[in-house]
Amino acid sequence: MSIDDEYGLDTLAVRGGQIRTHEGEHSEPIFATSSYVYNSAAQAAARFSGDEPGNIYSRFTNPTVRTFEERLAAMEGGERCVATASGMAAIATTCYGLLQQGDHIVSSRSIFGSTVVLFNNFIVKFGVDVSYVSQTDYAAWEAAITPKTRFLFLETPSNPITEVADIARLADIAKKHHCLLIVDNCFCTPALQKPLELGADIVIHSATKYLDGQGRCIGGAIIGKETVVGDAIYGFVRTAGPSMSPFNAWVFLKGLETLRIRMKAHSDSALTLARWLEAQDCVEQVNYPGLESHPQHELACQQQKAFGGVLSFLLKGGESGGKASAWTVIDNTRLLSITANLGDAKSTITHPGTTTHGRLSDEAKQEAGIAPGLLRISVGLEDVNDIKADLARGFKRLKT
Repeated sequence: MSIDDEYGLDTLAVRGGQIRTHEGEHSEPIFATSSYVYNSAAQAAARFSGDEPGNIYSRFTNPTVRTFEERLAAMEGGERCVATASGMAAIATTCYGLLQQGDHIVSSRSIFGSTVVLFNNFIVKFGVDVSYVSQTDYAAWEAAITPKTRFLFLETPSNPITEVADIARLADIAKKHHCLLIVDNCFCTPALQKPLELGADIVIHSATKYLDGQGRCIGGAIIGKETVVGDAIYGFVRTAGPSMSPFNAWVFLKGLETLRIRMKAHSDSALTLARWLEAQDCVEQVNYPGLESHPQHELACQQQKAFGGVLSFLLKGGESGGKASAWTVIDNTRLLSITANLGDAKSTITHPGTTTHGRLSDEAKQEAGIAPGLLRISVGLEDVNDIKADLARGFKRLKT
């Protein structure tokens, strides 16, 4: 199915990008091959030079991976998608593909801990400067831009405190200063939010999360215009090889088929749980865009179709201390999986300060709102009442 076909999201999620082989298969096949055979030396030369389209080597051309790329591009409303081995590989590939020595990037400080480490410990080694700003301070975003700024980077909602940024407003700022806007859309997926339609230039995904939906495989994706994604970014994957495997691409294709249905279920249960958490005596604050108490609730209502499956909450007294209380809650759950992954059918619970953001300095954690008493939950597809009861066990131990 051509990505130009104007089908609805659910149809694209099931059929986008698929081209049946001579076998007439109904489900997408897995092309488990490293290389391809040519009819002649001349054809091989034409493929490698780009004079003839076709498969060359599965590091950068594989039919199963290509089907996933075309399907996700169609769902996000982008011209081109490049799949990678992980979500972090997608961010690294974007950086290495677009940046050169002397460039500058501006990032929200409310981003995944590994992304901060990538920027601070590795990207800067190649002569790139990085500035961090508050996700919702638009004057700070604009003030941080220099003539060397290549792109602005953020995730919205953010991990783990779910700050929501005005994508259209940041897109206007980026265009005004002739730089790109890159949005990590992991928490929402195209089922709930389409940053490209709001003016972003590139969308990043950890396909490991909701695109899979069952915690089975690692993968990433970069989506945008052909002129942006199809040249330098694809060229880096072709050369350096941070590639998605055919098997993982096939798993993600299966995940995309149920994406919208799952995202609605995750969102419905997360909102129910967030409202319940707000009523608990031991909870100081709940971070979830679906709550009226969330600072960017109205903005989330405007640019998202629902609010996603991830929330975080701060235990009382959790600003100055709180790690012991947070660990007590985690260790007394029975149902929730104690793991840092998210976007799974199984609900997960983690302590960001010592896991996903554990490599950040205390100062950086404080600036990003990662308090010792903060817990993050990825709400799965279980009965939400069972999730409540499981957390209640942990809360009960705080009182003993």
